[in-house]
Amino acid sequence: MGTESISVLSGCAVIVRGQPRGGPPPERQINLSNVRAGALARRAVQGQPDTKDTPDEPWAFQAREFLRKKVIGKEVCFTVENKTPQGREYGMVYLGKDTSGENIAESLVTEGLATVRREGIRGNNPEQARLCDLEDQAKAAKKGLWSEGGGAHTIRDLKYTIENPRNFVDSLHQKPVNAIIEHVRDGCIVRALLLPDYYLVTVMLSGVKCPTFKREADGSETPEPFSAEAKFFTESRLLQRDVQIILESCPNQVILGTILHPNGNITELLLKEGFARCVDWSMAVYTQGAEKLRAAERSAKERKVRIWKDYVAPTANLDQKDRQFVAKVMQVMNADAIVVKLNSGEHKTIHLSSIRPPRLEGEEKNKDKDKRFRPLYDIPYMFEAREFLRKKLIGKKVNVTVDYIRAATSAMETGGVPAFPERTCATVTIGGINIAEALISKGLATVIRYRQDDDQRSSLYDELLAAEARAIKNGKGLHSKKEVPIHRVADISGETQKAKQFLPFLQRAGRSEAVVEYVFSGSRLKLYMPKETCLITFLLAGIECPRGSRNMPGGMQVAEPYSEEATFFTKELVLQREVEVEVESMDKAGNFIGWLHIEGVNLSVALVENALSKVHFTAERSSYYKTLLSAEETARQRKEKLWANYEEKPKEEVAQLTEEKERVAKYRAVYVTEITDGLHFYAQDVETGTKLESLMESMRGEIAAQPPVEGSFSPRRGDFCIAKFGDGEWYRARIEKVESPAKVHVYYIDYGNREILSSTRLAALPPAFSTRTLPPQATEYAFAFIQVPQDDDARTDAVDSVVRDIQNTQCLLNVEYSGIVCPHVTLQFADSKDDVGLGLVKEGLVMVDVRKEKHLQKMVTEYLNGQESAKSARLNIWRYGDFRDDDAVEFGYRR
Repeated sequence: MGTESISVLSGCAVIVRGQPRGGPPPERQINLSNVRAGALARRAVQGQPDTKDTPDEPWAFQAREFLRKKVIGKEVCFTVENKTPQGREYGMVYLGKDTSGENIAESLVTEGLATVRREGIRGNNPEQARLCDLEDQAKAAKKGLWSEGGGAHTIRDLKYTIENPRNFVDSLHQKPVNAIIEHVRDGCIVRALLLPDYYLVTVMLSGVKCPTFKREADGSETPEPFSAEAKFFTESRLLQRDVQIILESCPNQVILGTILHPNGNITELLLKEGFARCVDWSMAVYTQGAEKLRAAERSAKERKVRIWKDYVAPTANLDQKDRQFVAKVMQVMNADAIVVKLNSGEHKTIHLSSIRPPRLEGEEKNKDKDKRFRPLYDIPYMFEAREFLRKKLIGKKVNVTVDYIRAATSAMETGGVPAFPERTCATVTIGGINIAEALISKGLATVIRYRQDDDQRSSLYDELLAAEARAIKNGKGLHSKKEVPIHRVADISGETQKAKQFLPFLQRAGRSEAVVEYVFSGSRLKLYMPKETCLITFLLAGIECPRGSRNMPGGMQVAEPYSEEATFFTKELVLQREVEVEVESMDKAGNFIGWLHIEGVNLSVALVENALSKVHFTAERSSYYKTLLSAEETARQRKEKLWANYEEKPKEEVAQLTEEKERVAKYRAVYVTEITDGLHFYAQDVETGTKLESLMESMRGEIAAQPPVEGSFSPRRGDFCIAKFGDGEWYRARIEKVESPAKVHVYYIDYGNREILSSTRLAALPPAFSTRTLPPQATEYAFAFIQVPQDDDARTDAVDSVVRDIQNTQCLLNVEYSGIVCPHVTLQFADSKDDVGLGLVKEGLVMVDVRKEKHLQKMVTEYLNGQESAKSARLNIWRYGDFRDDDAVEFGYRR
């Protein structure tokens, strides 16, 4: 009968089994007929005092080893000659498919490793006679049992012979040790014989757990689903095989290790085939790379094999776009959650998977009930954690991978603990850095420990555990033995007396640094002043912002139109950002009033410009009044939001018929975006400004959804493209020159500025946003009636003056005559209607270009009069008189 031998019990007993058919196959023990090998050592049976330990008989171990190496894993054939009433079977075992193969009993006798049972020999049995002959030859040759050496062998059970197994494991320094697997208890626990010292150890596989056989109180065993299959899987591959074992750790007298066989690593195979699951506590000591185990388990889960047959992924009901996306961080909540803005414009709260922010322990928890308790400042390391996230993330784009959705809990379920709404938990990365891991490695958060079967956890859980272990080892943050940092932050919002004392200090300070902690409305904010370590309420000066709804003594006050939009605008621009504030005064409630600047933008002006606030008369005495009026005029002309129903009062026109015949004055609103060193300027038409805004918004949305592949664009002169400007945003551009891939000259077609960039910051212009959709918005102009000084310093003065007055502001423009390069125009300030070019002439910064056209003479005369007054006052270029009087034409001057 052909079968496979799987275990050798002694020199004369083998366990064989047939082929598997839908489960572990049946096994049979075959004892070799007519021969006897020495008995192996046995331990005394626990609970039976009359039994004793018995050592190995001489040559018993060598006989077992000889037989093991001969037959384990090989196909054998056996015949049963005799069966005792107790069911013991005696017979012959041959190597190979039939009885023509090597007779195992004869081989043992030939080597002197077994004796022949001579009692009751029947003379007519040739097999027995042959065995006797072979034994006589072995005796004559003094082999094995018949040699003069003892052949005794000592196998020591590590459990009973070594006092401290941990020291033994540590002494091996995680180096592979040769071993024989003696017994397989279940899929992940084996008995192994370590060579060459013959220590018998029980080893549990690191990082995994298989279904087991639970022992009941009555001594019987109940198998968990797939426990028999897992045991068979390990047994069929490892039992009595020569392997290498890495003993990795020894917690609580349990030896953890990894078994390496020439055909592979059993730990990974068990996971891959769905016979085991990953275990966090022992995963930490696994030396072959925890990520391999997680990947093997993931593969089994995806295929739903064996123990995972009913597995449902935590994010199975999410679309791919909801599972993984890029979003902009708007706010950091506590130290484990952020609010992000999706491409759709929707805001979503994302919790960082598997982390727990700093919290109070024990008696300190009662502090929560104190009304003055402020978690951000009063819980140790909470402020540091929040600041770390704020500085790293606010306003930045991050990659979000949703790991699981934590279902909402009611207060009842959690036994008095507050109820939690549904939470989206995710791994958030920026520039390849896992934010949760960074937070934990600095000791500013800890890792949540889960039940073994709880699959709702971070997809990079092992990295988080490793980061926490490093933080503990290095005594970082929460794990530090040093005194915890205390933040004594005074909250003086609404404290009139304190605010009064503080006011002169803030007024003298000029611009002070602050962090916007909270936005109550479009113009009311709560600020944290880091230098002064205090919290203040801050009201924006110079504007009237729509009020939101609020409770009043007489009932609920209804929100004014656009109050929500204004709040949202302010939040998006400044919440949790670092800003600068200028405090001017305070109101009677102890709130400070002043101006807030973020990256060069005055928030009051920005709100007015976006038609979300109106200019308040109190702005008149401020240096920002002119800018505010100009912004309001722009917003009013767009007739949107607050100005949607605005009707301009008709102006009484003074009859200017004579002038109109001479010169056409059709001023239109433009926005000046760039001024060149030669005093030319670029401007956008205000009329089409909203088109540009919506084009940029949708273009950036598309780019965020499908970011360009860096370096895939090869620039060619004259091509349109998109270029990443210094602010990190993409703009439409044209390539003017390619010096090298690192030096590409680009011209921003909607703004007029130029820059030299590396080609890695360029990408193809998406067709939907080409110049066919919207022509280039920046047009080049020169000032009419003006001659720019040739002297570099004088020209720089003129340019500086223009930049100061008109760059990034709205003006009124009228084309006077065409020029070789671009149209020549007059420009007026939007608010005062003063002529910009005439102002330059009057300040003595430029000279007049006398035009001969008849219809322009009135303008030319006005400019020449301005030039005369500048000369008389000896302003700027005229400070040394009329330098042109004595200079010949060859020196570059003309009258």
